[in-house]
Amino acid sequence: MAKLIMNLRGVPDDEADEVRELLNQYNIDFYETPPNRWGITSGGIWLKDADCYPQAKRLLDEYQRKRSERVRAEYEAMRQRGEIDTLLQRVAREPLKAALYTVLMLIILAFMTIPFVYLALGVTKL
Repeated sequence: MAKLIMNLRGVPDDEADEVRELLNQYNIDFYETPPNRWGITSGGIWLKDADCYPQAKRLLDEYQRKRSERVRAEYEAMRQRGEIDTLLQRVAREPLKAALYTVLMLIILAFMTIPFVYLALGVTKL
């Protein structure tokens, strides 16, 4: 019976490709289900034989540990080189977008708090 080894929701294409390559390298039979049109399911990588699950799970855990270390090291190197934008750099680069988002947040906050302000003041009619 088939066994899900990896849900593809939010998985970058390069990671999914590397997992496929890893399974092929160790001759573990698998198949994929595509994502649903309406976004209900995101697809997955399934093992054809559930007996291969312990081996595949060990391989996948080791792969994900190594990938996590590699990605963190890449991020840290980019941060030290100054290639990662800070919030202030983004605001300076796109001030209109930042202002629009700020106004929208304030409008939402106002709609959320106005009823409580009216209750506190004892206002019964709008």
